[in-house]
Amino acid sequence: MVSRNTVVFLDRIFPELKGMDFVDFLYMVDGDPIKAQEAIRAYGGSFYDISKARILAPIQRPVHDIICVGVNYADHLKETREHLAGGIGETALETVYFSKRASCILGPNERVVARFDLDDSVDYEVELAVIIGKGGKGIPAEEAEEHIFGYSIFNDFSSRRLQTLHGQWMFGKSLDTYAAMGPLIADRQESPLPNHADIQSYVNGELRQSSNTALLIKDVFQLIHELSSGITLETGDIIATGTPAGVGMGYMPPRFLKRGDRVACEIEGIGSLINEIDG
Repeated sequence: MVSRNTVVFLDRIFPELKGMDFVDFLYMVDGDPIKAQEAIRAYGGSFYDISKARILAPIQRPVHDIICVGVNYADHLKETREHLAGGIGETALETVYFSKRASCILGPNERVVARFDLDDSVDYEVELAVIIGKGGKGIPAEEAEEHIFGYSIFNDFSSRRLQTLHGQWMFGKSLDTYAAMGPLIADRQESPLPNHADIQSYVNGELRQSSNTALLIKDVFQLIHELSSGITLETGDIIATGTPAGVGMGYMPPRFLKRGDRVACEIEGIGSLINEIDG
């Protein structure tokens, strides 16, 4: 759309967006990245150096709970089957879905306030996030890309003891500040993801996870098709598509996060999302 080194304020293009957010902009352009590009290209005003801006999550307050996909890489399914409650076996017969509540999604360089008082087993998960542009129901897989505005990096921070203690995953995944996304949304025209992108995470510079989205058990288009068969997807919905092997829980012994740890998540074509652990 524009150079990644520059920023344009959308309410300069659409004055009616004053005081509104990115999801409102998605509605303004009918969830279509081509319309968004055209609007920005037609803008004749000033652009600003991104180095002088504080970058927040592209969507801070999600429309609904984030739709998360569990164990959607075969290697992660293998490393976690002995740790997680919920009857996940050697192979998953059906996709595992769960919701993640986030009253506010963290952006790049924002601190995770880890609740070590509730659970000291704090973990990281790098994931490709899909942002729905055009809502719909009963979406065929071959038409799913038309409903995607773009892609981002998501870190699904998790409290593993709580996740297993309650026999379901929402509480352990939904503590305040346990969701981070960014540094941007790469629209589907700019970055022809999602099915062949390298994906990694690092803790204090040490590579922990390394895979490629080609190894998703169920790819992005299949996920949209399956979810929309019974759920109406709406503009601004976020789908976190699963994480590969290498999470802290998967190590023997486990390697959970500590105060002061720095987690960097990277996806080819999008960039890097970095957050530090506080608490």
